[in-house]
Amino acid sequence: MEILVTGSIAYDYLMRFPGSFQQHFIPDELHNMSLSFLVDDMTKHWGGVAANIAFTLAKFGLRPKLMGTVGRDFGDYRRWLEGSGVDCSTVIQIDEVFTASFFANTDDDNNQLAFFYGGAMNLARHYRIADILARHPDLVVISPNDPVAMVKLCDECRSSGARFIYDPGQQVARLNGDELRRGINGAFMVVVNIYEASVIYEKTGLSLADLRDQAEIVVITESEKGSKIYQADDTIAVEAFPPTQIADPTGAGDAYRAGFILGLSKCLPFKLCAQIGALSATYALEVVGTQNHKFTTAEFVERFRSLVDDHGQLDCLLGAS
Repeated sequence: MEILVTGSIAYDYLMRFPGSFQQHFIPDELHNMSLSFLVDDMTKHWGGVAANIAFTLAKFGLRPKLMGTVGRDFGDYRRWLEGSGVDCSTVIQIDEVFTASFFANTDDDNNQLAFFYGGAMNLARHYRIADILARHPDLVVISPNDPVAMVKLCDECRSSGARFIYDPGQQVARLNGDELRRGINGAFMVVVNIYEASVIYEKTGLSLADLRDQAEIVVITESEKGSKIYQADDTIAVEAFPPTQIADPTGAGDAYRAGFILGLSKCLPFKLCAQIGALSATYALEVVGTQNHKFTTAEFVERFRSLVDDHGQLDCLLGAS
């Protein structure tokens, strides 16, 4: 299966606050809020939702194509991704700007405050899939990106008949109701976390039942509670896998999506796809940085089988590795 992952490619600046954000918010004074959090440490990592998804897919032996706009500072990052197995021939480099940057501060309760500088990503609206590929791939992932680009990519996929996954993520804050409805309509799969789902209901006026009518599959992740898959009249609940430690939550959702997509590429049952996603997310939780988790496919399958009986279905992954 040829997979094209579209969306943000960014540098991540990850910080840790030694305390709880909640203790510093005064509900009656939020309209006058002016806060500064002194952090103990900061690390810089490769990031961006699309790049994170593509990276984890590559760890399983796939070679996804990555589509996104980057700046003149992308050289080292390109070498890292290519060396990890990601096809960057479809990345568009614009030398007049810098690559996007993500700034995240996480507290002791794993609550997170994050800010994103778009940089080159803001120019993604000027490029179509048809500009970089002679034919549309088997599956297109539309993850957080320039909001206009996301709408255009969804429209392009619908008009061409390409199967696409709509993953609006953090951009539910920027997309309006009409834009969200356009993304959802006709998607093969819509995947969001439980908070993002609530924002979508509020902005679009759609209910969960409406989402299920408009997309073949709806996946809603619920952090440590696991995830739920909605298809037609069926609801499948999947538990999360406990991590050995939680080093940083950034990127866990991206790893989940990669695991799920891997399962789809192997035509595995949806529940098993979500379980692969859940363990992928656990690996990401256990390290700081969104592309620092390490495993071979054999190690992944061994750990999976120590937790869940796959009845031999994951042998297809071992054969591909």
